[in-house]
Amino acid sequence: MSDPVSQRVVVTGSSAGIGRAIAASLLDAGWRVTGLDVSAPSIDHPAFEHLRVDLTDGADIGRVLPRLLDAQALVHAAGVLRVGALGALDAAGGELMWRLHVDAATRLADAMVPAMASRGQGRVVFIGSRVAQGMPGRGQYAATKAALQALSRSWAAEVASQGVTINVVSPAATQTAMLQDPARAGSAPRLPPIGRLIQPEEIAALVGYLLSTQAAAITGQDIAICGGSSLPR
Repeated sequence: MSDPVSQRVVVTGSSAGIGRAIAASLLDAGWRVTGLDVSAPSIDHPAFEHLRVDLTDGADIGRVLPRLLDAQALVHAAGVLRVGALGALDAAGGELMWRLHVDAATRLADAMVPAMASRGQGRVVFIGSRVAQGMPGRGQYAATKAALQALSRSWAAEVASQGVTINVVSPAATQTAMLQDPARAGSAPRLPPIGRLIQPEEIAALVGYLLSTQAAAITGQDIAICGGSSLPR
């Protein structure tokens, strides 16, 4: 990857939470950022472009895809959490999470990654979750995040020789508005061993590195930002 001043990155979920932190960090680093979100923009910056798009609607994604094909990087950070144990699974919530986390990633990558490969360089980062390893009451959510890991490894193998890297960053419980979402009532976040929640800016810093020239040898990986949650205890 060349100097980020000449680079354009597409960031989904750029209006709030982890996506907003990533977009803001990349703008500070000199990237031109195109944010995709159904919500109104919350960033005011001369190098920021907001495209309103419903990422759960394949046709709406298709509407904006032609405007994204010259981007050198993609960060898929848009996400939602619905909880439910066996016997009380939320079918509509499960479908929503699949469309937003997996189908949107698939549609964006299917168009953007071949374009990157044809130019001989590109970066893709999917925001996953440590929950992908499994957690009671979050099976449907975990399944969508695990799917991102499988897609990333498969696609990374396809384009590794063409200068494109594809990775997943999987945070533990992160300090965002999602923690206050009524849809997750009864499923409190688990505080990592470091004694605090992960901060969105910490995730943004790792994403920024994975988009850099220095990270060219890292691909097909699932990298945890877990505050020690994955350590044996």
